[in-house]
Amino acid sequence: MREDTLLPWFSATKVVTAVAVLQQWERGGLAPDDPVAAHVPEFAAEGKERVTIRHLLTHTAGLAATTGAGQDWDELLATACSSSLVAGWEPGRRAAYSPRLGFHVLGEIVRRSDGRAFDAYVSEEVFEPLGMADAWLALTPGRWKAYGDRIGVMHHTAGGSARVIEALAGPEGFAEVLPSSSGIGPPGDLLRLMQALLGGGELDGVRIISAQTVGAMCARHRAGLRDETFRAVIDWGLGVMVNSWQYERRPAPYGYGDAASLRAFGHGGSQSSVAFADPDAGLAAVLVFNGMAGEPGHQRRTQPVMNALYEDLGAGL
Repeated sequence: MREDTLLPWFSATKVVTAVAVLQQWERGGLAPDDPVAAHVPEFAAEGKERVTIRHLLTHTAGLAATTGAGQDWDELLATACSSSLVAGWEPGRRAAYSPRLGFHVLGEIVRRSDGRAFDAYVSEEVFEPLGMADAWLALTPGRWKAYGDRIGVMHHTAGGSARVIEALAGPEGFAEVLPSSSGIGPPGDLLRLMQALLGGGELDGVRIISAQTVGAMCARHRAGLRDETFRAVIDWGLGVMVNSWQYERRPAPYGYGDAASLRAFGHGGSQSSVAFADPDAGLAAVLVFNGMAGEPGHQRRTQPVMNALYEDLGAGL
């Protein structure tokens, strides 16, 4: 493990996709309260006509289908479009984190709005402007080979020993573009995105979205709802988790420690990462581990690290 080691970001990738959606909002290609079906007509199947882009960004849409593992871009889109809503679900009134399908549809909306493949769009409109030189949404076999031992090997560590995750040990594990979870790069590259958001959408003189849009992104568009996936009350902005420490006086799953301000926002990645920015503390931070420790184990290791970070910096509440 070195500073330039590439590691999967998993669902922290959702911050990247949210930025792409908000860029299209600024450019007039969409609006948060547009019905999804206005951009992807086939999504209206099975009674989903009232689901909006905001519902997807805040995980309040209620898609009954939740996985889609092992499917390619078109197959995932078809699964999302053919899905019904959870029985009795009123979009916007309940919350359940959607690991894959909701953000896959958001990626398709950006693709149709802009015309470029989603990974090309993200590289040209987010990664390259911010100098995220080794960040990708997919690795071609040639690119994977060229990085060589710079690609970190992921392990299962929940059982007390480290076992290589074979599905992520070769190029096939990074070949698919997933707007929900396929981001890969050095943690420092992901940090540059969080620094840009901390800076109101600008880093090193390059602006990717306006400060007003960043403000909208970080506002509590979903507040006080119990997330039926995480089984905890978690507030959500437009594609980001907003600090929800106040509900139980402790960090929510994938939270930002005990000292983070209530304005802190960001996203975690499955059992291995968390990326966040805290405007009140002037802090952006990224943690990425090469061991997937299980949900409880990941929470036990990340929260003390973030508490220590705030303590060392003399920041926080």
